[in-house]
Amino acid sequence: MDDLLSLSGRTVLVTGAGQGVGRQVARHCAGHGAQVVVNDFHPERAEAVAQEIRAEGGTAVAHGCDVTDYDGVQAMIARAGGIDVLVNNAGNAGPVQDAMRPAPPFWETGPKEWEPWLGTNFYGVLNCARAAVPGMVERRRGRVITVISDAGRVGEPDLAVYSAAKAGAAGFSRALAKAVGRYHITVNCVALASMRTPGVATAIENADLVKSMLRGYVIRRLGEPDDAASLILFLASDAAAWITGQTYPVNGGYSFAV
Repeated sequence: MDDLLSLSGRTVLVTGAGQGVGRQVARHCAGHGAQVVVNDFHPERAEAVAQEIRAEGGTAVAHGCDVTDYDGVQAMIARAGGIDVLVNNAGNAGPVQDAMRPAPPFWETGPKEWEPWLGTNFYGVLNCARAAVPGMVERRRGRVITVISDAGRVGEPDLAVYSAAKAGAAGFSRALAKAVGRYHITVNCVALASMRTPGVATAIENADLVKSMLRGYVIRRLGEPDDAASLILFLASDAAAWITGQTYPVNGGYSFAV
């Protein structure tokens, strides 16, 4: 199995890799031999993770880029010299300072509020796939793995547009899987529930809030970045060569997949 999980000779781009799940995905991939392109909206965070990987004996370069910037994404992937594995991890779950504040209902919002959800969670996935997939087609090999949310699978009433964006990314992934399978490219999604990451640090300081959240989980704890990173590593590897078009929940049993 260790040989099947090897990413030696592969270039892996992980977006939003400056912290949390993305950071662990980048470290896991580098630990299995990949050259990792560490992307983050904040260049200093990307560089910090790249330095961490290099200190651990891995190979990594940092690239600060906003995935909603189509031209910037194209330049990032051109600079990398082609991508073998694309991990669309960058996401926008809303401002951290609003994590404990009730969201307004959808019918009281408008395009100005919708755009941040759609920009990173949906258009960012399209931008990165558009830039990376042509090279994969040419090489007749590749992996596209997109991190979505259980909100995209079951819908969250206070996060209607976020749910729609994540569901859209999953639908796009299924369609892309059908289009590129003939080129030995697989396309899959990993759907996360609440994870212990810097993005939810404010919310999880409230013990009562966490206790209330965990009532909906079969395994009564928050997810850890490693819970997701291990599955993403598997999907990036040759061990998952015949798996495509799927969405795998990593959610402690918050919702079940059939």
